[in-house]
Amino acid sequence: MALRKILTEGDETLTKVCRPVGEVTDRIRMILDDMADTMHDANGVGLAAPQVGIPRRMFIVQIDPEGPMYELINPEIVETSGEQYGEEGCLSVPGYVGMVKRPNYVKIKGLDRNGDSVEYEGEELLARAFMHEYDHLDGILYTKKADDIHYADSEEE
Repeated sequence: MALRKILTEGDETLTKVCRPVGEVTDRIRMILDDMADTMHDANGVGLAAPQVGIPRRMFIVQIDPEGPMYELINPEIVETSGEQYGEEGCLSVPGYVGMVKRPNYVKIKGLDRNGDSVEYEGEELLARAFMHEYDHLDGILYTKKADDIHYADSEEE
């Protein structure tokens, strides 16, 4: 596995709508593994392929280091409900946080690393993470939706 460079706000790749993954190959699995290593190294809870310069529709989420790793290729939002308003940050906008309104519940489907169909449900932080990463695939950074964007001092982090 390898660490990849995380692109930051201002890079054009982050503003583009990503293309679907045509076929789940060993190369795609290697990219997912690299993304996981990169996300863990940066202490993140999610990472989308465009954040590492790959404009393809795939992302990973792991909100608890001991919990499951969600890998979604060509994800689609199936259902959302409820509402939550909470603080978000992003590895592509280092040092800043903002308040974002998101659904409190999300059902999402896509393909896993083997090309098999999967469907996940998430509430609260998991729902927020799914939606945050999904937005990346459409070229949307959380800063486009956030209120009160400010520098996060070390006590807040």
